[in-house]
Amino acid sequence: MINADGYDPVNLTNTPEVDEMYPHVSPDGSKISFVVDEGFGRDRIRNVYYMNIDGSDRVKVAENARQPCWSPDGKTIAYLKGEYRRYSTREYATQELFFYNLETRQHKAHPNRDLHHIYAICWSPDGNWFVCAVHGGMGYSDTILAFEANGTRVFDLERWGVRGCRPEISFDGKKMTWGETDWDLCLADLDLTGREPRVSNIRKIVRCGRSSKVYHVDFSPDAKHIVFSYGTSQGGQQVGGRARGWNICVTDMSGKWVRITTDGNHNKEPDWAPIVAAEEDEGAQQ
Repeated sequence: MINADGYDPVNLTNTPEVDEMYPHVSPDGSKISFVVDEGFGRDRIRNVYYMNIDGSDRVKVAENARQPCWSPDGKTIAYLKGEYRRYSTREYATQELFFYNLETRQHKAHPNRDLHHIYAICWSPDGNWFVCAVHGGMGYSDTILAFEANGTRVFDLERWGVRGCRPEISFDGKKMTWGETDWDLCLADLDLTGREPRVSNIRKIVRCGRSSKVYHVDFSPDAKHIVFSYGTSQGGQQVGGRARGWNICVTDMSGKWVRITTDGNHNKEPDWAPIVAAEEDEGAQQ
């Protein structure tokens, strides 16, 4: 974890024997869910864990699982099962979505058992929707989908002009950001109050040259900034793939961005951590 100005990096896990990736911080800022690649050769496997924000009390959620995200109340982790028993770095090698209740430790399948080849899932703040990318599954090629959290309806957001992958919803549920291409990050207004999601006012917020790439977007809690991964055209796309020369960057809503890491040490897949203010102002975030 690192301050948003790039200072005071802290190693939370100190586990050089395994590869930990894809962190997602719970809405109250107290926990982190993530994936861990464990084992070697044919025995290698990707599993989902969560831990306290300081790295303590590590808990395994599911084996052969990936792409976890939190429910709005922080009591449930949604995750995708691996498509194959054999290890794969392909982010879309998924089959079905499950819910894990932290209190009961029970797993429950999503009602839509046909979810296939989806990835980069995020849960809307109202709890009613997921948005995700899909690659060659469910009758789609490459697009961004919205599907019901408690039902079976699925909507292709390309009907609103959304093209690309790896979407993320703001903490207030009113905006969405994603990568339109490997070189462009987009921002749009999102309406989740109707019978189906609507997207409007699409604009590009970050562009880079073809010698570089941008990925892995995430909103700050106040929706005033977006963090993303930036690096050379080699590597960076797959969760778990090597990405030498890649760094974490932050942009404001006008597209003015800065690097907050500079060592190029395979820095990818960032997520914002809400910081709870003093106890007398409990619940405030910055």
